[in-house]
Amino acid sequence: MKVKTKLRLGFGFLFVVVLFFGATALFYIRDISENSKIILKDNYESLNFAREMRNILDGNDLPLNRGSLDKFNSYLLKQENNITEPGERELTHSVRTALDWLSGSKPIIEKQKYACRLIRKDLAEIERLNMQAIVLKDENARKAVSKATLFLGLVGSFTFLVLFSFSVNFPGFIANPLRALLIGIREIGQKKYDTRLHFEKDDEFAEVANAFNSMAAKLNDWENSNLATVISEKRRIETIIEQMQDAIIGVSEKREVLFINDAARKILNISDDKVVGKNTDALIKGNDLFRSIIGDEATVKQLKVVLDGREAYFQLQSSSIVVPNVNQSADVLQLASRSAGKVYILKNITEFKERDEAKTNFIATISHELKTPIASIKMSLKLLNDDRVGAMNTEQHQLIAHIKDDSDRLLKITSELLELSQVETGNIQLNFARVNPMKIVDYAITSIKFQAEQKKVTLEILQDNTLPEVHVDIEKTAWVLVNFLSNALRYSAEKSKIVIQVAAKNNKVEVSVKDFGKGIDEAYQKRLFDRYFQVPTDGQNKSGSGLGLAISKDFINAQGGTIGVESEIGEGSRFYFSLPGS
Repeated sequence: MKVKTKLRLGFGFLFVVVLFFGATALFYIRDISENSKIILKDNYESLNFAREMRNILDGNDLPLNRGSLDKFNSYLLKQENNITEPGERELTHSVRTALDWLSGSKPIIEKQKYACRLIRKDLAEIERLNMQAIVLKDENARKAVSKATLFLGLVGSFTFLVLFSFSVNFPGFIANPLRALLIGIREIGQKKYDTRLHFEKDDEFAEVANAFNSMAAKLNDWENSNLATVISEKRRIETIIEQMQDAIIGVSEKREVLFINDAARKILNISDDKVVGKNTDALIKGNDLFRSIIGDEATVKQLKVVLDGREAYFQLQSSSIVVPNVNQSADVLQLASRSAGKVYILKNITEFKERDEAKTNFIATISHELKTPIASIKMSLKLLNDDRVGAMNTEQHQLIAHIKDDSDRLLKITSELLELSQVETGNIQLNFARVNPMKIVDYAITSIKFQAEQKKVTLEILQDNTLPEVHVDIEKTAWVLVNFLSNALRYSAEKSKIVIQVAAKNNKVEVSVKDFGKGIDEAYQKRLFDRYFQVPTDGQNKSGSGLGLAISKDFINAQGGTIGVESEIGEGSRFYFSLPGS
């Protein structure tokens, strides 16, 4: 039977039960109403007529006048038309006969008194009969009400039981299959593909159960057919991980080792073959390197490890593994993501570290060796400019000027390379001292004042009235400010202006250099402080080595300060650094 047919039959049955109860109640209510109507109307009117006729007799002397007789006769006619009880007709006829005696043409007092007594007697009997009928009919009505009440109570109880049983059992025809289907779906969601549904009745739910069973069977076949493939893939991945040169460690969200290759065992000095499955809390005891790897939250970190009697450098990379997860909340399936653990990779960067150190040493050596011949060149240029050596023509002076500019630029690059070698080797030597920040500004301005005058660039200084002293390395801080000013001069037009501002902000002193050149594109601003990065030029300005701003950033950061740039195309650039006040 179809579900739609079940619903129709169920609601049709409810309709029939309600209709039967309503019809029964209506029948008994009508019967009680009719009985009450008879009691209130017929017998009550007879009593009323008899009372009125007796009142006429009591209120008038014999012989009765014509008005009283007519009035008495009208009530008697009504009584004659309202005969309801056995014997009432004979009594009414007797009253009519006696009335004829009262209304005779030759009234005889004695006869009229006798007739009056007869009438009173008959009226009393009529009242008795009607009162007796009222009492009897009242008892019958009460019995009918009691009977109707009992019957309606039984019918109502039966109807209630039927409806209650229907309301309890009928929803089960719909809800039970749905609940079984929901449980089956949850079982399938938990990969229990052997779950099956069995509905005995032939309806839509049976069709859904057959489709569900077919789906579960196919999923079960798919699971069994792919199990060997999954195991094969797992072994292949384990082999790949084992053969990798980098050390790889996998840790679950429960801090259990999922996998570890031979390279990681060698680095961590772990000889136990049964490491997989163990908790990391037990493994890090007595193994400081393992504790450093597992306990560090940094995603990228460099480690130095003594391996086979020599120092080796590794770069630690860690990443979380996020997998989809199906959570069951009440009756709702929610798809979410959960962490399945972490993978730690130790890349051996010893070779690159050694090459980097060799590069740094080479740069430091070459830079140091270049300073001596550059100094000799500058001395020779100075002697050539002396007229005592010999006079030169204009072209020769121009050539010497170009050689001097190039030698100055080469000396600047050599100095920057030396500074860079200090930074890369971590040998930055800072000589801290308390100083008024304006002394640093004055020192830097003195260094570039001659260049500014040659280019006719005005240097404007803005400073707060009260400036705290700063605890810094005066030489290196001044070097940074000179670098800012040199760059500003390089990109400023002739007869322009450079603003140097010194301000106190939040217990810090900020020094900024603002030029009004063409500005720097936003795409290049984030890379300005990277080593060897150079902003593309139009050929009018000589580009530097790309090291000045990178070294400036290292110097300022080493002193606990911050450095930055603000620039817009066509508005110029503002380079600034801030240092903590003392």
